[in-house]
This record gives sequence, structure tokens and C-alpha cells, in this order.
Amino acid sequence: MYGIADLDNCYVSCERVFRPDLKGKPVVVLSNNDGCVVARSNEAKALGVKEGTPYFQLAQQFPGQKIAVFSSNYELYGELTGRVVSIIRKETPAYFRYSIDECFMYLDGIELDQLQQWGWNLHKRVKREVGMPISIGLAPNKTLAKIASKFAKKYEGYHHCCMIDTDEKRIKALKLFPIEDVWGIGRRYAAKLQALGCRTAYDFVQHHKDWVRLTFNNINIVRTWQELNGEDAVPNEELAKKKSICTSRSFNGMISDIDTLRTHVSNYAARCAEKLRQQNTVATIVGVFVNTNMFREDLAQYWNFQEARLITPTNSTISIIKAACDVLQSIYRPGYQYKKAGVIVMGISPDSPIQQDLFDVNAEQIQKMRRLDEVIDRINRLHGSETIVIGAQQYTQKDGKGKANVFANAIKHDFKSKNPTTRWSDIIKLK
Repeated sequence: MYGIADLDNCYVSCERVFRPDLKGKPVVVLSNNDGCVVARSNEAKALGVKEGTPYFQLAQQFPGQKIAVFSSNYELYGELTGRVVSIIRKETPAYFRYSIDECFMYLDGIELDQLQQWGWNLHKRVKREVGMPISIGLAPNKTLAKIASKFAKKYEGYHHCCMIDTDEKRIKALKLFPIEDVWGIGRRYAAKLQALGCRTAYDFVQHHKDWVRLTFNNINIVRTWQELNGEDAVPNEELAKKKSICTSRSFNGMISDIDTLRTHVSNYAARCAEKLRQQNTVATIVGVFVNTNMFREDLAQYWNFQEARLITPTNSTISIIKAACDVLQSIYRPGYQYKKAGVIVMGISPDSPIQQDLFDVNAEQIQKMRRLDEVIDRINRLHGSETIVIGAQQYTQKDGKGKANVFANAIKHDFKSKNPTTRWSDIIKLK
């Protein structure tokens, strides 16, 4: 049997851990640069707040409604979800973290008649020790477990744990489940399936496997069909495989000078390097893209992407920032107003052993940078994200008196909450 643990309204639940006064009230979390709504509490959904609603339209669309608004605080979300994962690690025979708010669990060794109670106990422990609600789906494969978790989240009668363990339950669930919400289908294939008369997951499984193969010519869609029919078809190793890591942001305003653009790209490259180290991998290719604002038809438009291949695979912040800045220099064109940029690292492989190039004479330098990254990561874990950053990640901004102030992060977050579990400066003070 498989299970999936899915945190309910993850970002909102994280914000509520230290704001119990917001329980039962509408809460939204905004995207980077406070652009639009990316997470909503159930109360906000009931009001009619849609995902993607621009922040400036909230007051217009919901006059008189008191909606609590937060900027994205990934440092807080990462730390609290990490606590949840540590509980899952203790309670589960084996698990795999699929996203910031989801973990697949492999439940071999737990008796079938004890699984439902096990799920209820896991929910209670996470709620008691972390203060966040979590829903658990249990089934013979991952796709059905995802469906079960949706039912556990939607219907109170399941008490946050739903199990699909018989064909009768499977068929009943498929008849109630919209095809567009099935894990692995995607928006494009959902539209095609709906056009072919498949409104629910049950409609889809009524077709023959050969029809699925010939119609879509896609092994992942065939595997989804198999799993909906009760087979275990999605390989575990393919979930863990990450072929690339991307960090990108839309800017707060538009940027024309390369120095400011380089600072943003350096920050994104540093995030990619940090993610590589977290999963013990290295990359061989660093790509950078930039683009203007496609919605500003009155401005000149430009988009470009290029990549650089590294001599030796690395997860060094300095090496990846340098490669990203070199690529940026080659694709930057003056005279344009840039709205977005991003860094993508590819060619990912385990960090041990690393195949060095015969002509790379910097083996000693590589070891020095590895030790430097280890020290910086440790300090940032103890004292808070970005306590120490590379010089290229900083940008300067002049205040009203003409004084230049140095900042480490160029992202707008006017409604950002504190980080009481990761920063001494934000620790909770009791009166």
C-alpha cells in the first residue's frame, strides 16, 4: 500500500501557526513581489477569492471584507514543513518528499486493517506537534492515493484519512473524480479527454488500453490509466529524478540596466546551487533567460535564453553564479525594459563521485569552494536564510537622502511575516 500526506492549504496553515487569531478568518498568501494570490484559506475560497487574483484587485472585488494578506515567506514554510517531514520519517517505513507540502509513503509492514487508524494517528500527531492540518490518502498505488487524499481533505467524515482498498471503493471514487484533477493528466490532456467525452476518471478507464496508447502516444498517460485501474505502474525512481532546477521571478517594476539585472540573476543562481546541495547533486549546465513585459505592447519586446556547459559538474554557489553572469552578459541587450529573468541548472547527477575533466587543473580550488559552501550553509541554517551571501547577490538602493543602502534580496514583500523558528531577531517574546 502507498500513502500520501498532503498539508491542507500549506502556506496559509504555516502563517496561522503563529497567528491563532486568524483561525476561521479569510487569509491569502501572495506570489513573489506581492503580485497575485497563490494560496487561500477555505474561508477566502468561500468568499470567492480566485487563485491568481492580483493583490490590487482584492479591495475592489471584496469591499468591506477583512482579508488577512501575507507575502510569501519560503523560509518559514520550508522550516515548518521540514518539521512535518521529520514526523513522517519517524512514523513511516519509507517515504519520498514529492513537494514542499506532499510526501509519498511506502507502507509495507503495516497491516491493512491497521492502516486507517495509523493515518488518523499521523494526522493527530502532526496537528499536535506542528499545529498544521494534514490529509492522508491510502491506496494500492500513487495515483489512487492522490485521489484518496483529495477526498480526505474535502469531506469531514473521513477525519483527514481516506483509504481506497477495494475495487468497490475505487470505482465509486473514480465516478466522483473530475478528469482534470487526476494526477498525471495535465491541463492539455484534460481538455482533449473532455472533448472525447471523458468527464470523470471513471469515463477514462472505460476505454481500452490500446485506445489510450494510440490516442495519446504517451507512456505517462498509459501509466495513469493503469493506476486508475488498480495497477502499480508509476516507477518510484522516476518521482525522485529531477532533470533540472529552475529559479525565476518577475521583477517589482521593470529593469533596464545590466548591473541590477546581474544582481537578480546572481540571487537565482545561488538558490539553484543551494537546492543542488540540499539533494546532494551537481549540475553540468547553467542556463539563463530574460524577457520583457509581453503585456506592454507599447514597449519593445525581447526574449532570449542561452546556456553554458561547466568543465566539472558542481553545486558551488560561486561557480554557478559566475557561469550565470557570463551567460547573462552574452544575452543582455541594452534599450529594453526587462520584466523577468531566471536561472536553470541541468545535467543533474549525484555529487559523488564527480567525473573531473582531464584538463581541469582546479581540483584544489573545487575542494576549497565546497568547504566554503558548507560553512555558509551551516551559518545560514543557524542564523537565518541570507545571513551570509555572495557579494554579487547584493544590490544597492538610494534612499530619499541620497544614501546608498545595501540589501541582500530584491524581492518586494511588504506583508511578510516574521521567522520565529529560524531567526533570533524574530523570536517570540512573552510578556
